[in-house]
Amino acid sequence: MILIGNGRVFTRDENNPYIENGAVLIDGKVIKEIGKTDELKAKYPDAQYKDAKGHLVMPGFINPHMHYYSTFARGMFLDNPPATMFSDILKGLWWRLDRALTLEDVYYSAAMPMIEQIKSGVTTVIDHHASAYAVEGSLFKIADAAREFGIRSNLCYETSDRDGEAIAKAGIKENADFIKYCNEQKDDMIKGLFGFHASMTVSDKTLDESLAAAANVNGGFHVHCAEGIEDVADSLAKYNQRVIERWYKRGVLNEKSIAVHCIHLSSDEIDMLKESNVAVVHNPESNMGNAVGIAPILEMMKRGVLVGLGTDGYTADMTESYKVANIIHKHVNKLPSVGWTEPPQMLFDNNRKIVNRFIDGTTGILKEGAYADIIIVDYKGPTPVNETNLNSHILFGVTGRNVDTTIINGRVVMDERKLVDIDEDRVAAKSVELAQKLWNRI
Repeated sequence: MILIGNGRVFTRDENNPYIENGAVLIDGKVIKEIGKTDELKAKYPDAQYKDAKGHLVMPGFINPHMHYYSTFARGMFLDNPPATMFSDILKGLWWRLDRALTLEDVYYSAAMPMIEQIKSGVTTVIDHHASAYAVEGSLFKIADAAREFGIRSNLCYETSDRDGEAIAKAGIKENADFIKYCNEQKDDMIKGLFGFHASMTVSDKTLDESLAAAANVNGGFHVHCAEGIEDVADSLAKYNQRVIERWYKRGVLNEKSIAVHCIHLSSDEIDMLKESNVAVVHNPESNMGNAVGIAPILEMMKRGVLVGLGTDGYTADMTESYKVANIIHKHVNKLPSVGWTEPPQMLFDNNRKIVNRFIDGTTGILKEGAYADIIIVDYKGPTPVNETNLNSHILFGVTGRNVDTTIINGRVVMDERKLVDIDEDRVAAKSVELAQKLWNRI
């Protein structure tokens, strides 16, 4: 057993939100007890003691939409004409990149951001993968990396018709095979969803085959929705339906699924999101970077849609998305009073609700019986810190680099900024080598 003591424990449990000089007892992969340090030290004298040194003790961050495969684009130069719309970015960058990936690239392009996540206090990730000419086994490669580095993960392959029927079928099979494998493993550290790229690259034929395959393995879906206006135009032209309307009527949207972005929506589509009980994931940095617009998050949440906060591969640090989500909605709405309550609700409450839909246990909260996904954050604060203003302190004073210790499923993977049993230099060197080879191929 491990006893984390002498901490300022912020549980995210409304029944017991904050414990000054608090302690958390870890027994195996779960939290056994939470209380005052002196009391738990006396009660469990044989437990391995971890001194939090007065730092913040919190649940680990959750990222419900990530793209590990995008890693090798960092620093890459492509001699493309300047992009003028979102489809130019897809065709000129991302689809060129994913077509060049090998299975070895897939592993290392996941390994490095996993290490970055550990160093930023991210303990659970829902990833959305693509590697058009290395489809078979790709999710299993990412799962291998997740096991090695200890990240709680949910993976999918983005099925798409953009590279032809054979590759679309390979995507369907990879999703089905991986979800079946995860169902057999019954391990909350590795789960799977059925991935789609977007409506504009998924034909009705592929959709029909995917729905049948997903039903056989009881899988939900993970899909980009109305990210660019091109997605909406395509859906109207081909199906005489808007994007959310198409997914809603075909049964893709439900409590087992994730609809990502949801930028270009009608009022009726917001009602469909609410009625279907699907989870939506907002990615403000990526949306700004791609110049696709900003999702109507305030209206969605007002109507009771479950909205989480992700990074879309833009960063491994969830505090970046948190900070941008706070300011962008003020900017877009030209109203400084908005955006204060919604981002912390997305990051700390809704991300937990989303990921807990897909596992048998509980994470994202410090309470008895929950998984021991815990971070210690080195932050003193220039003003009083308590349960009523912690979110503001994180917003203005904390980044991922403040994370001192990361514990996932009871395993200490970073201890006082030192990675445990992870050779970052070796992984980074191999990643650089493979990235250069990929750049040469492109």
